[in-house]
Amino acid sequence: MSSANPSIEFFVGLSEELTNVSLRKEKDTGLRSVLMTFKSLKAIERFQSFTKQTYGDLRLIDSEGQISVEPSSLKFIFGGDEGDELLKVECGFEIDRDEHWDRFMRFMNRYAETNGMGYQDK
Repeated sequence: MSSANPSIEFFVGLSEELTNVSLRKEKDTGLRSVLMTFKSLKAIERFQSFTKQTYGDLRLIDSEGQISVEPSSLKFIFGGDEGDELLKVECGFEIDRDEHWDRFMRFMNRYAETNGMGYQDK
């Protein structure tokens, strides 16, 4: 596979910068939830969302290949004096299979290492 740096894309060829990620596991069901937070989206900042092809999902790309994720939620949070300043974007999805979780965690470890992020247990 590719030796390229891990990346996260909503739009083809436009890597986004992850600000934070929160991981949770339901005690009753074992369902794992992921909430990725982005301070901004390059596609919106540059109005490229209208000129770039979208996947229709979120792509996590690393040396093992691509993970295609269908978000269960996508929130745009605005603020500022006029209420029109994008503060952050939250993208949530669930992972129910252990092998998918393991693959996702390998991606996240690579992404974190490449981008100077670290794991913090709350």
